[in-house]
Amino acid sequence: MSKKKSLGKGLGSILGEVAEAYEKELPRNEEVVEIEIDQIRKNPYQPRRYFDEKALHELAESIQSHGLLQPIVVIEDIDGFMLIAGERRLRASKLAGLKTIKAIVAKIDKNKYREFALIENIQRENLTPLELAQSYKELIEEYGITHEELANIVKKSRTHITNTLRLLHLSDYAQKALGEGKISFGHAKVIVGLDKKEQKIMVDSIIGQKLSVRDVEKYIQNRKKSVSKGTKTRKNEINLDGLKTRLTELGFTAKIKKDGVLITFGNDEEVKRFTDLLQ
Repeated sequence: MSKKKSLGKGLGSILGEVAEAYEKELPRNEEVVEIEIDQIRKNPYQPRRYFDEKALHELAESIQSHGLLQPIVVIEDIDGFMLIAGERRLRASKLAGLKTIKAIVAKIDKNKYREFALIENIQRENLTPLELAQSYKELIEEYGITHEELANIVKKSRTHITNTLRLLHLSDYAQKALGEGKISFGHAKVIVGLDKKEQKIMVDSIIGQKLSVRDVEKYIQNRKKSVSKGTKTRKNEINLDGLKTRLTELGFTAKIKKDGVLITFGNDEEVKRFTDLLQ
């Protein structure tokens, strides 16, 4: 049995360990320096995929008016620096036309890159549901923990963890709508069990008709009932009595059994006669 990885102190504090390391490595009196923005490259393990353009422009305007109040965090890297925390602030500073940015140069173990980016975002940023799902997935795979263990670590219910991870099974179309905020986390949880075609129909309906989560739940429930009822009706519409009567008129022994008609042949001649009728 493979041994689970840990962050120094063990599975009991995957989030707390990195948060604690952050405080130890970056005390409040840490020196803040000005770094050229062009010398900073993004962290390749950054889980955030989507940044709200409107919010970025609003932050850029604030930076232009009041300056950057909270420095970003970087580490020394080949030919410059690597961003560890504050990608949103960095992007907004670029939009504001700044050439340099306030930063703290941290001394963090390179093995912490991935964990730091994941944890910093889960704790400090409002990740989209899909980004959160991806972060949960990476933590589970990286440390071989269960949904229950992760739930205890991030102080969420196991159901929340499971439902969030299920979002990764959404179609690309539904994921795009969710990432852009056109449908909610609640909507996504309801439609994730549908096939791709049905998901697209529901996404378009939610957007076009402004359907609530409850509206979508009712629609899907009613649809399932309709399909079930339709299948039952089709079975009942089959005229088995008429088929049995006709077979009897042709000289065959037949009786209705469940959803079909059972034909009993007395000899090879009856079998041949029956097959001849089918030709």
